[in-house]
Amino acid sequence: MKMIKQSRETYIALLFIIGIIILVNFFSYKLFLRLDLTQNKEFSVSGVTKNTLKNLDDIVNIKVYFSKSLPSQFISLRENVGDILDGYTNYSSGNIKVSFVDPSDDDNLASSLYMKGIPELQFEVFEKDQMQLVKGYMGILIEYGDAFEALPVVQDTKSLEYQITLAIKKLSSGELRKIGLFNGYSALSRDEMGEAISKLEELYEVVDVDLAGVEVVDKTLETLIIAGPKELISEEDLKKIDEYVNTGGNLLVLDEGIAITEGLQASTKDDGLSSLLASYGITINKDMVLETKANSGVASFNQGFFTFQTNYPYWPKISKAGFDQDNSAVSKLENVVFPWASSIDINEDKLGDNFTVSYIAQSSDKSWKKTESFDLNPQQLFGPGKTEVSTLAVDVNAKFQSPYGLESNNFSRVLVVGDSDFVSGNLVGLTDNLVFFQNITDSLSLDSDLIEVRSKGITSRPITTDISDGQKSLIRYLNVFGVTVLVIVFGLARYYFRKKSNFVDEL
Repeated sequence: MKMIKQSRETYIALLFIIGIIILVNFFSYKLFLRLDLTQNKEFSVSGVTKNTLKNLDDIVNIKVYFSKSLPSQFISLRENVGDILDGYTNYSSGNIKVSFVDPSDDDNLASSLYMKGIPELQFEVFEKDQMQLVKGYMGILIEYGDAFEALPVVQDTKSLEYQITLAIKKLSSGELRKIGLFNGYSALSRDEMGEAISKLEELYEVVDVDLAGVEVVDKTLETLIIAGPKELISEEDLKKIDEYVNTGGNLLVLDEGIAITEGLQASTKDDGLSSLLASYGITINKDMVLETKANSGVASFNQGFFTFQTNYPYWPKISKAGFDQDNSAVSKLENVVFPWASSIDINEDKLGDNFTVSYIAQSSDKSWKKTESFDLNPQQLFGPGKTEVSTLAVDVNAKFQSPYGLESNNFSRVLVVGDSDFVSGNLVGLTDNLVFFQNITDSLSLDSDLIEVRSKGITSRPITTDISDGQKSLIRYLNVFGVTVLVIVFGLARYYFRKKSNFVDEL
């Protein structure tokens, strides 16, 4: 009887356990919960995305075109894409429909995808002792009504949420905001800014602004960008810029006090912006900020037939401690390099009442400034002068005083970076330079709407520069060999104590 009772209790306990498992599984399908321990919450849907999905008034179809025959290294990518899109589905109240399609066997579909911007890719795969070519798809199509946006190739998920949310916002809003790019006076052109402008055009209509042909700056511009003019801007055109600011327009100035010419020659420059900005209480100094080699960016130089790379003190690298952590445009950045940058001073006496100033990027306390006799030779022995913290980028919100007597009660924002080179040519690809440029533009034009999502893609996680090279090497080797050594030590210790225990038992 006792055995029967125990057996019955065992069956009842087992049934209870099975019932609990069934209930947990049932509620797990009804409730969406994800624990994300990454620093930037890379696998969690951001607040911006949630708000975008909540405000949708129609169905958005997200079609993922991933071939089943992709090489093995992309299998986990397909799963990660699915995990991210699960978040969109769960927060969309039914307005996001996700489907996975393999177009490889449908010639008509393949042709249609090509017309929409999703190409068929070729992969080299080692099979049967030889290299073979395999064709496949790794694209996403986002459809809203009759409009669509294509992500031609998804190579990783670092910026996938940003790309999908950006596409949904563009499709659902129906109208792009306008940004002006200042032309003339040898300022950086659309071609010279290359990738930086291409990225802005994903979200904005970027129009060229030639002040010589207009009486006033277009008031519908969210922001006017002036990047590195090399010639003196006329008083007439400076007045047009001032009028734009005093009617509530936002101004983004990328400029320096020292011009760099071919052959690494440096000289002071005056493009006219200095006088306008000075009336706003902002001064771009005629100097260059230098950092120690440990705190500087890596530059490439040609010497005869050879090219070499070196940490270049004239390229100060701003690390996380140098960014304003209360400013969402830069709070998640890790590194930005400003080649040949000038320091910026603020005269708060000219800012009136109720102004705000954000010192968004500052050098370390080990930096110093050069104001004359600029020797830009990268192979010289760099000796620091008087070390001090310098401001390299500042964001000011105020009612600015017009040097031309214009009266206005409008608050405007003027964001000034003491460098224009960081956004030109290949330099925009250094560390987080491109993200920094996009973020500060968004902060002026979009109220920092997409900054939170874009900053998830930051991948630079350097070892702190406050430790020696020997300490960095020690940390690196501990990361590589530390776990292996611990396992070996644990195994030897376990073997020793077991052998000792057996010896005692034999006694």
